[in-house]
Parts: sequence; C-alpha cells; structure tokens
Amino acid sequence: MTQRPVLVVLFDGVQSLDVTGPVEVFAGAAHLGPVPPYPIRTASLDGAPVRTQSGLRLAADTSLTDAEPPHTLLVPGGEGTRDPDPRLVDWLRVHAPRAERLVSVCTGAVLLAEAGLLDGRRVTTHWAFCDHLARDHPAVEVDPDPIFVRDGNLATSAGVTAGIDLALALVEEDLGRDAALTIARHLVVFLRRPGNQAQFSAQLAAQTARREPLREVQQFITEHPAADLSIESLAARARLSPRHFARAFQAETGTTPGRYVDRVRLEHARRLLEDTGDGVQEVARAAGYGTPEAMRRAFVKALGTAPAEYRRRFHAPHVPSH
Repeated sequence: MTQRPVLVVLFDGVQSLDVTGPVEVFAGAAHLGPVPPYPIRTASLDGAPVRTQSGLRLAADTSLTDAEPPHTLLVPGGEGTRDPDPRLVDWLRVHAPRAERLVSVCTGAVLLAEAGLLDGRRVTTHWAFCDHLARDHPAVEVDPDPIFVRDGNLATSAGVTAGIDLALALVEEDLGRDAALTIARHLVVFLRRPGNQAQFSAQLAAQTARREPLREVQQFITEHPAADLSIESLAARARLSPRHFARAFQAETGTTPGRYVDRVRLEHARRLLEDTGDGVQEVARAAGYGTPEAMRRAFVKALGTAPAEYRRRFHAPHVPSH
C-alpha cells in the first residue's frame, strides 16, 4: 500500500478539533492493512508543545525546521491565525509548495493566504471569516457556501467538523469508498457530507431583521415555504411597497428576499428528503417548487447534485411517510 505521510502544523491558539478531527480519520486508515497508509507527524515552530485556543496542550513530534517534506501538509485554523508568528508564515511560503497535497481546515486558509499560496485559487474557510479572507486577499476566490473545496492539489474546508468531511473525502480518493466508509463507521460520522453542502441554514445565514414586520415576514417564509412568496405578496404582508420592502429587507438581513426564499425552500426540501419517505413530487410541492424539475434545477445549482442522489446519500432509513 502506498504511504502518504501527513504533516500537521501546530501553533499556539490552534483549534484542537481542526487537528484531531482529520488526524483521527487518517489514523483510522492504519487498521485497513499491515502498512499504515498515512504516517502522521505533528510539528511546531521550535518543536515545543503548543496551547490550543481551548487551553489543551498538544505535544509536537518535531520542529518545522526538522520535519521531512510530507505528501500531505495539513494546516489547521484557530484564534492563533489572527496574528500569526511571521516565522510560521515564512515557513509555509517556502515549504508548503513542496507538499504534493496542501490541506487547510477552517482559518488555516488565512495562514496560506498570508503566505501567498492561495492567489488565483478557489477556496473556502469558516463562514464567519470568508468576508475577511476575501477582503484582505482579493486575488483569492473565496466561496463561502461549501463545507470544503478542491482546487487541484489544494483542499480547503470550513470550520471545525468540516475537516473530518474533507479528510474522509481524501481517504475515499486515495483508498476507495469502502475504506472511507469503514473509518466513518468507526468514528460514527456520515460518509460523507458532499463538499458542496451548505455550511449553515437559511436562518443562520441571514441576520434577523430589527423591525417587527420584517421579522414576521422572515418567520412566515420559514413556516410557509409553499405559499406565494413573491415580492408583492411579502411586501403586502409587511405593509410596505414592493420597492421599499425589498430595500429594507436586504438592508436589515444582508440578503435579498428572493435569495432568502430560495435558501428556505432548499433547506425545507433537503429536510423532507432526509427525514421522510415523501415522493419527489410531493417534496417539490411542499417546499414551494411546484414541479420536480424546478426542484432539480435548484438542487443542481446550489448543491451540485440532483434530489434523488441527495436522498440516496442522506435519507434516514425506515422513516415513515407523512
């Protein structure tokens, strides 16, 4: 079995789950055969232990200076990326391109961007830092929605547990689906959330409006995705003109009414596909799409997969129909 050594970069203020999540996935592959496919080492700047942002201490196997060039270099995130040690950024600038595969978890992407390694690349990071990354590094194509993104030999993921999804995807790519499924079962996690699955729900994605009529409209959309949710209808409910309503809604929620409706309908359809045995036509009608084809187009555009394939991956077994 081909070995793909993994080197995990450690620093003070690292998010511990960004380290241990992927490490447990790669380490789980050691049980698949006589030769561990992912020899794992951790390295800090001076080889000294680091304190994570939660206060845990992690011991490094070696210093970054003494570390052998790995197949996969994994750069985790955490509060320590906000004001990183310049020596760490310099080390990444010189040594990260030598890895065959470069992986970041959460705000580890910020460190790679600071090192100039993400220019012209499509990446993601924790949703709360996507705007920051895009603003500070305009040459980087930041996609805030997916839980992980692949761009050639570069793989970046969203926050915390998304690193597990990305690691499982890499194992599936390297060793096959059965190997990744075995590890996922051992860790009691799904195999696997697709990389284009959204990081957060419609309600979390948008701010809550300050004014009561707009908050009521948001609540109505969430509870009645199959209703008439046109601008005109929603504006009447808020007792505003359509033009004034559209401007006020975007100003207070950070998104347009149309995008908010799209997110809510997609999320509702996903839940029905995951949790019920309702037919695709019934789901499309309940989620406000009207037709299965309209729902299929929405799924392919937002998630890169059709409703039937989404259900195959995520449907909970033995769930009775409504």
